[in-house]
Amino acid sequence: MAADVPPTLSIQLVEEPRLLKLKKLFVSKFESAPKFYVRAPGRVNLIGEHIDYCGYAVLPMAIEQDILIAAEPLSTSFIHLANTNPFYSDFSINANTIEIDQTKPLWHNYFLCGFKGIEDHFGLGSPSGMNCLIEGTIPPSSGLSSSSALVCCAALVTLMAKEKTLPKVEMAELCAKSERYIGTEGGGMDQSICFLAEKGTAKLIEFNPLRATDVRLPSGAAFVIANSCVEMNKAATSHFNIRVMECRLATKLLAKSRGLDWKATAKLQDVQVKLKLSLEEMLIVVEDVFHPEPYTTEEIGEYLGISSKELRTQILSQNTQDVTAFKLYQRAKHVYSEAARVLEFKKICEEAPDNAVQLLGDLMNQSHASCKDLYECSCPELDRLVDICRQFGAVGSRLTGAGWGGCTVSMVPENKLERFLANVKEAYYKNNNQRSTLEDNSLFATNPGGGAMGFFEA
Repeated sequence: MAADVPPTLSIQLVEEPRLLKLKKLFVSKFESAPKFYVRAPGRVNLIGEHIDYCGYAVLPMAIEQDILIAAEPLSTSFIHLANTNPFYSDFSINANTIEIDQTKPLWHNYFLCGFKGIEDHFGLGSPSGMNCLIEGTIPPSSGLSSSSALVCCAALVTLMAKEKTLPKVEMAELCAKSERYIGTEGGGMDQSICFLAEKGTAKLIEFNPLRATDVRLPSGAAFVIANSCVEMNKAATSHFNIRVMECRLATKLLAKSRGLDWKATAKLQDVQVKLKLSLEEMLIVVEDVFHPEPYTTEEIGEYLGISSKELRTQILSQNTQDVTAFKLYQRAKHVYSEAARVLEFKKICEEAPDNAVQLLGDLMNQSHASCKDLYECSCPELDRLVDICRQFGAVGSRLTGAGWGGCTVSMVPENKLERFLANVKEAYYKNNNQRSTLEDNSLFATNPGGGAMGFFEA
């Protein structure tokens, strides 16, 4: 794997129908030709939900659906963005006056996150502009990381426009930080798999330091993505950030309960490392320390020896300071049990026992139950879709991505795949007008795809 990005290919790829079509649209829109192209894939997380920002390893794979950008650097300071989807309005801005509005997670703001991340990293004094035409095949707000793919794609476009390179790991970390410009307190899984993915393999993504390990999925099983058609933009609601804060607060209380420096302990994994306990032992600690009822800010402050005001201003993020009750027991229990499932999933893939598919399916089912009951990041439509998928032959099915909408991922024996797709289509999509219009790109089998790349015309 090349250490630096952008990996650039001087190619015939520009002759591919999709790129040729994008080039023609670019010329029509901007009356000039693009100088280069960049693609960044979406991803599906097979297992390991809501634990990357707690420091724990996750197990995603890149999918074939992606964001594609045709770009032309300009001598002026203006960025002009257009999208092949008419739903997304054109947008222009002076690169010297970028301010990202966290109250409105509009599509172009994700591009600006990636652009600003590169500009800030290199400390470039006078940013130059560009023309960009964006096309995407990742269903938006579906939990397949369309927003992070756009951030990564924009960062790679900016990197190429500046004729700079960065190691892939640095690009992933930079993009994870850059997405926080829009107000999402995410972990780093989406950006990591976007840059570190390799065709044909899933990846165990570990953090601190960031590294990726190949995980060969068992033969004889297909992974199927099904969109619930309930859109969820994690930057547009407080659900996601509240969970991040609940994990942060759980970390502080666990650390304090065991005599650790709670102010210097940031993530649930830090507590485990400092206590030198196994994940199973951490689950026992959770049972010992927390009560299942929600904690008030007053109770948490009293436990930590700080005022409610100090708690809000020193620990909570700006967009969660009005929250008054937090579920710490449930969130910590999910994180430690889910982290253990990720490691078990990898171990089964490595050892490849005869019943590997069934064992992996069981872990996926346990993961969904934990997301639904402990982390409360599912929704009725996702639960129904999971039930339908299991009913028609999936050995394992679970929500994937942030949740509260978006997609499920199911593990299906290949010899049942065709019938499975037909039955799920009939049961979930056919009898609902809204879903049936989205059906064509809402249900599909996918293989592990490659990571982000850029290329010039030959």
